[in-house]
Amino acid sequence: MNTTIMLFLVQDGITNGAIYALLGLALVLVFAVTRVILIPQGEFVTYGALTYAALASGQMPGTARLALAMGFVAFVLDLVAARKSLHGRLIARTFLTNIVLPGIVLAVTLYFAGQKPPVAVAMALSLVIVALIGLSLYRIVFQPLAHTSVLVLLIASVGVHLALQGLGLLFFGAEGQRGPAVLSAAFTAGSLRFTGQSITVYGITIAFIVGLWLFFGLTLYGKALRATAVNRLGARLVGIRTTLSGQIAFLLASVIGALSGILIVPITTLYYDSGFLIGLKGFVAAIIGGLVSYPLTAGAALVVGIVEAFSSFYASNYKEVIVFMLLIPVLLLRSLAAPAVEEEKD
Repeated sequence: MNTTIMLFLVQDGITNGAIYALLGLALVLVFAVTRVILIPQGEFVTYGALTYAALASGQMPGTARLALAMGFVAFVLDLVAARKSLHGRLIARTFLTNIVLPGIVLAVTLYFAGQKPPVAVAMALSLVIVALIGLSLYRIVFQPLAHTSVLVLLIASVGVHLALQGLGLLFFGAEGQRGPAVLSAAFTAGSLRFTGQSITVYGITIAFIVGLWLFFGLTLYGKALRATAVNRLGARLVGIRTTLSGQIAFLLASVIGALSGILIVPITTLYYDSGFLIGLKGFVAAIIGGLVSYPLTAGAALVVGIVEAFSSFYASNYKEVIVFMLLIPVLLLRSLAAPAVEEEKD
């Protein structure tokens, strides 16, 4: 270990930590608004990354067809839920959202799939496809369970994770894939070399965090999400549609997950099940942030990334163990600081 190696490890840790920060913020957002611990966040990462890699290599990703199939199921559920008050405007809106939009995206994907589209087109299509999957996922699975306990939502989340992971194996196979870099430029600063991909990671992470801050602080929908996170019943009483809040939360989480995957896949080879471990590290940062604090989650994600980088240097076989052991002192301190609650008597 010397100064140069230490700087390289810190640089690598900050790059990974920026990705974990995005995922941690998405987990905190979804849990605050819907009370769902979004275990499938890792699958959003995998789907975004492998869809991008497939399109860049001229292949047709199965996720585009999945988005249309899930949209059809969501359309049927909307019709069944509103069968007593069906009217033309409602049918047209849900048909456009769940059938027409995914159908257009599938047609565009089929058009570009055999042509090896430019990086920008492949990124945009990947983000839209995964966003549609996330939106339909909330409507199909979590919206009907919105008023159940956190435990039921967690069980449903585990089931969705297993289902999406199996579909990922079906769509992309067991082989790993890598995608083209978003930015190929590079420059050196002293002994450090900054690639275009790492610069893109830093820039997009900072832009997304600032964008989320502006969204929650200045926009009407952002304030509605904050109100829903504070008090769901109170938000409903003042006319805020908690269902729409949940849809927006899942839409943002899926876009963040897909974007994270697109940023990772040029750096390392990803497999159909790689997203689960990446999502867990974002979950570690979210837990350290108490699943409520965005700044603390972002700071914790940087710590997780740096600890992982140094662990891979000193004890690469145990780096995952060391990262997840960060949870133990945090949970211990939180349990000691929490007020004592008497157990219910039978």
